[in-house]
Amino acid sequence: MYSMTGYGKGDYRKDGIELTVEVKSVNNRFLDLTVKSPRVFACYEDLIRSYVRESITRGHVDVFVSFTDKRERNKNFFVDLGVAKAYEAAAKTLKSELNGVKDDLTLSFYLRLPDVVKQEDAEGEDEELKNALVVALQSALDNLLKMRLAEGERLKTDLLSRVETVSALREEIKTRAPLVAEEYRKKMTERIHELVGSGADEARILTEAAVFSDKCNIDEELTRLSSHIAEFYSITKEKLIGRKLDFLIQEFNRECNTICSKSNDSEVTRSALMMKNEIEKIREQIQNIE
Repeated sequence: MYSMTGYGKGDYRKDGIELTVEVKSVNNRFLDLTVKSPRVFACYEDLIRSYVRESITRGHVDVFVSFTDKRERNKNFFVDLGVAKAYEAAAKTLKSELNGVKDDLTLSFYLRLPDVVKQEDAEGEDEELKNALVVALQSALDNLLKMRLAEGERLKTDLLSRVETVSALREEIKTRAPLVAEEYRKKMTERIHELVGSGADEARILTEAAVFSDKCNIDEELTRLSSHIAEFYSITKEKLIGRKLDFLIQEFNRECNTICSKSNDSEVTRSALMMKNEIEKIREQIQNIE
């Protein structure tokens, strides 16, 4: 079982490349991925996304890439003549408008201006950089999954504890439910005898008790709830279970609501409300599971 919350970091330090990848994930119904990296990694964004998708199926995931290139490589520069001429035109305008300004338009002047001389970006993919990215990214994802797994095991322990509570409350309701109709029959019989004496129609009393028993019968709900509990234990043995448990807990809630609506007994209602409270806590925890 994996939590959707976690953090992982991976580093690559070799041959002048210093690269760090950080991956952070939080809860989300679907996989929502954001990549933040220097422009040199733009051509590798699809690669990053594919690696993340292989490891993670749900959650909002942020990938951060930081990079320093200390490799000794030949650098090519080019001159943007358009920018240089625009600076020249601006300088001549200032000279004509501002009397007495010294004219120092020299070669060194242009070299100091921003965007006149630019470094050419390397064309195509840099295999050495790509390899460094993959190594650091995989390391970060591995560390993220370790954290998500550890958190998932803690969530599993909590969930199983709460399902045990639900199971115990179900047993309380199951024990109490058969007594409700019988107590109703006795109370109705005593009340009718108080009102009409010994002339009460016992057959009619039994009929009314049977109708009441049928209306408040929750055997089917208790049986389905038992099946859901068994299925819950089975699902928690798997790894990627968030969506399955999300659907299953809706069924838990439906059965509990039906029990509450049919209940005409304070003890059954009390146990059902306690069960509903535990089910809601389970539902909240499931939102954290991948």
